[in-house]
Amino acid sequence: MIQPHDAHSLTTVSRLFIDDWLTALRRVCTAQQMQVFLERAGLDAAGTTRVTLDQIVTLYQIAAVDSGDEMMGLWSRPIRARALQHLLTTVAAAQTLPAVLHRFSTFWNLLLDDISFKLDITPERITLSIAPLYDQTPQRFGHLLILKLAHGLLSWRAGYEVPVAGVHFAFARPEFAADYQVIFPSPVTFDAPRSAILFDPATFGPAQVHSKSELTDFVKRAPRDWMFTGYREHTQSLRVRAFLSRSNWQDCRLIDAAETFRMTPRTLMRRLDGEGTSFQSIKDGLRRDIAIRDLRAGGRSIEQISQELGFSSAANFHRAFRRWTGQTPVAFRQVAA
Repeated sequence: MIQPHDAHSLTTVSRLFIDDWLTALRRVCTAQQMQVFLERAGLDAAGTTRVTLDQIVTLYQIAAVDSGDEMMGLWSRPIRARALQHLLTTVAAAQTLPAVLHRFSTFWNLLLDDISFKLDITPERITLSIAPLYDQTPQRFGHLLILKLAHGLLSWRAGYEVPVAGVHFAFARPEFAADYQVIFPSPVTFDAPRSAILFDPATFGPAQVHSKSELTDFVKRAPRDWMFTGYREHTQSLRVRAFLSRSNWQDCRLIDAAETFRMTPRTLMRRLDGEGTSFQSIKDGLRRDIAIRDLRAGGRSIEQISQELGFSSAANFHRAFRRWTGQTPVAFRQVAA
């Protein structure tokens, strides 16, 4: 049985999701530093194909300090220590939420040599877009991180997670596209002319005032508060997963989830299908992430884990785990130990 507080730490994304980040990070640190970063975040094991949100937070918190670049090699100019704290101080002084985005874009336009932020405001739409300053291949993780930072700071000043009308990325749809739904509470499209995040001004409330201690706490917890806050509410599939995480998930049926969300099973099936998934796929993903957690933790045999996950035999568990991760449970446990 999953405990309610485990639901967040169980979530995983593809290792490919952070590969651009790791490549950039290698440019601003030594091989020895990189190995230490990966070890401390639990990402050093060869063949690791799934990464937890907690591991992403840990790697960020280590690398942003020890690499000497708070954006960890994602842009050509290093972002020196305390720059992000200055950014928070800047947006904390904004009187309105549109002013938060204006200050955010102005701040980065003074620091970055690769891109320029463009802020377009109309009564119907507010768009913060990334304009490259020269011919370049978009840095996928860099674009994701900096747009999510804008959304996170906007939500911090609002006091609630500001709805996102849409997110566009100026690169091809990757094979791990589903992972973007964990980050952004909105439709996400690819192959766009520019990477951008869009808001409906009607969803903007007043900007909340924060104390110095609240600002300090926000910085200390970064990037957890601005990267993952409220992520389970972003899509129907993530809401179903959160429901399963709080329940006796193995016995839960589609009809049980539908009743929880006050809709018919057919409506729930249709909504999940629209997100490219199914109720059974969500259960399988949860089973996979529990298996990854328990194999890393040790303390129970593979046979015990197999039984607890509802597999009829250890052999079936082995086949499923190899399909999920490309490794057998034994091999995964050996490199994760």
